[in-house]
Amino acid sequence: MDKQLQTIGAFIIASAIIWAAVIMGSSYALTGTECYHKIQNILAGGVILHIILIWGPLVILFKRIRENKSGDSIKE
Repeated sequence: MDKQLQTIGAFIIASAIIWAAVIMGSSYALTGTECYHKIQNILAGGVILHIILIWGPLVILFKRIRENKSGDSIKE
């Protein structure tokens, strides 16, 4: 179970890194201009990356944990 918790922690850290990059990219694009379309594209890209790279694997991991717990209770 410890390895699974470390994996979840790694996903959370990766999520934070992605969103930090999104925020920094947004602030860079805002420097001295009014360019909403650039900001919109950066934020949309961040959301898509977050959903695909972070929440997809996390959902699979949570399902495996749930299946293991239900399998353990059936064996007992």
